[in-house]
Amino acid sequence: MWWSYEDVQEQKERLQREIAKRKKRGENFEPLAAPAGQKKLCTTFWGQAWCRNLESYQQYESRLPRGRSYLRQGNVYNLVIGAGKLDAVVAGSELYDTSIYIQPLPQRQWKQIVEQGSGQVGSMLDLLAGKLGDGLMRLLTDPKDGLFPKPKEIRFNCSCPDHADMCKHVSAVLYGVGVLLDSKPEMLFTLRGVDQAELLSNASSAAITDLSFNSGDLAGADISALFGIDLTTDAILPVSQEPKPEKTARRKKPAPKST
Repeated sequence: MWWSYEDVQEQKERLQREIAKRKKRGENFEPLAAPAGQKKLCTTFWGQAWCRNLESYQQYESRLPRGRSYLRQGNVYNLVIGAGKLDAVVAGSELYDTSIYIQPLPQRQWKQIVEQGSGQVGSMLDLLAGKLGDGLMRLLTDPKDGLFPKPKEIRFNCSCPDHADMCKHVSAVLYGVGVLLDSKPEMLFTLRGVDQAELLSNASSAAITDLSFNSGDLAGADISALFGIDLTTDAILPVSQEPKPEKTARRKKPAPKST
């Protein structure tokens, strides 16, 4: 079917009218801003790693380019990342509700990542900024045992009439996750149902243990601020003082009787 410029323009105007109606009813319509003029869709370690993993699966390769284009055109709205689920509205010929379900990371697999990554994370800021050693990067991005989901762990649901396993609207949302991880990398851990702080626990405990042998070097230092963790200590309460006994009023001598 041939589409003219007027047809495309009319479709865009019709969609904008529909969005305006929904906004008037109180619905939120927040477009996901994707870089339009840049060659790279994502700019940070976590965003790029997500997209590379997505593109490594051959069963997705025929649908990914169209979804990427949809995202760049600003057609993805209200993308929400939750525990094991992605929700968004994608503008195509109509407005389509798109949901993607992702299984939680198996606890055995996460425990293995935490154990093998012990001591390799300096701080939460380094973790979220992707400032990691090569060993930990390979561990987290491993296609088989890493943090990213595999195709068999992903299910799609879109209200569009396309009956393909992955429609272009689903593809656009999956790419949108990479864009969102550029600004909110912690959402990847939320999506997979794990706590990123566990990657820090072993490193922090080891550092605190070392301080007991070198306490003179960091005397007076704020250990909580230094290691980016919360050290709960019992507050030192002031010693209660015994209340001073109240002075008893002196009894007045009775006035002498007049004779």
